[in-house]
Amino acid sequence: MVLRVCLSVIGRPGASPQLFGDFLMPMAAFLSLEDIAQALPPYREEVVPVEMDEPLRKAYEKLEEDIREALKEHRGNNSVVSVGMNALLLYPDRPFGLGTLYGWEYDPDAGRRERFVIAEPVDLPENVLYAKERKLLEEIKASLNRGRKVHVFAVYTRTRDVTRRLERILQRKGVRVAVLSSDVKPEVREAWYERQSRQGVQVVISHPKLVSLGLDLLEYKDLIFGETGYSLYTLRQASRRSWRIGQTEEVTVKYFAYARTAQETCLRLMGRKLLVAMGMEGKFSAEGLQAQGEDDFLMAMARELVTEKGIGENAQAVWRAVQQQNTALLHTSPIVAERRSEPPSPPFEAPLPLQEPLAGIGQLLLFGSSPAAAPGHRRTARQRPIMVSGGTAQLAGC
Repeated sequence: MVLRVCLSVIGRPGASPQLFGDFLMPMAAFLSLEDIAQALPPYREEVVPVEMDEPLRKAYEKLEEDIREALKEHRGNNSVVSVGMNALLLYPDRPFGLGTLYGWEYDPDAGRRERFVIAEPVDLPENVLYAKERKLLEEIKASLNRGRKVHVFAVYTRTRDVTRRLERILQRKGVRVAVLSSDVKPEVREAWYERQSRQGVQVVISHPKLVSLGLDLLEYKDLIFGETGYSLYTLRQASRRSWRIGQTEEVTVKYFAYARTAQETCLRLMGRKLLVAMGMEGKFSAEGLQAQGEDDFLMAMARELVTEKGIGENAQAVWRAVQQQNTALLHTSPIVAERRSEPPSPPFEAPLPLQEPLAGIGQLLLFGSSPAAAPGHRRTARQRPIMVSGGTAQLAGC
């Protein structure tokens, strides 16, 4: 019996790394917002810790203890880490309707995965306005009274939707609010925001990932993270949507978290990681560090929950250090230093038309023109336009 094996090779589209070294890098300049920060208004971030009401605090502490015991009993079980830590992040904002939390573990005797109970969260009343919601409402009203629109972010938007609950709370208080959902396709989201502005919407609520790339939210000077999630890359992208080229007013970003909960632990871990990322000089390295996997964050949070290693550390202090480092970075921008040393510019005068070539110059090269005919120069590109995308200005060839 002859066994024949047939192999088929399918070519997939791709780009060779040599393309970047030989063609892109010699013709590109990458600028971050920090490099042009002297033309932007102030940017401020802060953590707003909120103390839990007594019934919520007791219910949360019981849930936390049950999950801690499950982590110890089923050490290294990913289902306990994922289900347990997500429950601790969500429960303070929605302490009802979670149901029994289950994990899965392989039983070698039965030869299959068996389900076990992690915890049974206490259901608290749904018609109560909890501490963070009251604080959020207070902050939004203060911003609206100053004539500043507000964008609110929440990360739990599906089965246990928090955005719709926030929408109902704000509507009952007379705030004109809209919720951006994933049903709105990316290519029409900019038009969606313009439509909300025409309709007089004061507050927009969405998941941060829906606006993290490609949108400029210049109208919304105050950004509030009711929930942050545990993706640092998404958090940083969404938090800079209003601090863009064209912004003329100060931008404030506030991260809300219940004190001494997994929410504050998550914020503290992200702040510490961001400090490490900002310590790297290259933006490419920093962005790579910021894209740490979600599982790593959940595992770090679970480890701190079991060992209680992070007790005593303050998320406010960590993010205050982030703010200080951001401020120092903006004030020491090379462009800022260079412009400070320049003499005052003379009044603008329109240049006279050039009637004939200047003697001894040969050929006059203008910025953006083709250097093909210049002696001693190799032609590299016809034009080098500026492209701005995702907070980075790129000087690239056509």
